[in-house]
Amino acid sequence: MGECLLRVLGIDPGIATCGFAVVERRLGGHRPAAVVFGAIRPRGPGDLKRLLELHQAVTRLVVEHRPEAAVVERLYHNRNVSTAAAVGQARGVVLLALAQVGLDVAEATPTEMKLAVAGYGGADKRQVGAMVAAQFGLSRPPAPDDAADALGLCLWWLQGRALRARLAAATGEGVE
Repeated sequence: MGECLLRVLGIDPGIATCGFAVVERRLGGHRPAAVVFGAIRPRGPGDLKRLLELHQAVTRLVVEHRPEAAVVERLYHNRNVSTAAAVGQARGVVLLALAQVGLDVAEATPTEMKLAVAGYGGADKRQVGAMVAAQFGLSRPPAPDDAADALGLCLWWLQGRALRARLAAATGEGVE
């Protein structure tokens, strides 16, 4: 990878299915490219084994693809306490793996990501998938939905970075 590319890793955490995406954009380029996307599906017996497998898989993604930054979906209010706890554990493991390799990490809520991708913070999974496919030039929406969300998180991060760069240029300050 040359110095003219910027890579970001997006993670939509979950203990059963964790969406991931690695996206790159040429600095000054218009359309980002999806390098890889999919889902990590830990199969170990029990939550502890699954969390360990998730940590190892995220670490492998970082080592293999060498992103400059990462974005992780922020936990939002959930009525199901056990689901929220499991997602919280998965998020913690993902954040630990990213911190251990020294990656800069941003966090976005689902609403923030949907607003950046679909122009509406209440967009449904189908709308997010369609817009992600359109922005990456994919022939169909990514599957599973968690992978589409991870791609959407990368788009959110790239849009925010572009805005921060324009602000920095206008004020004479550094980016990030």
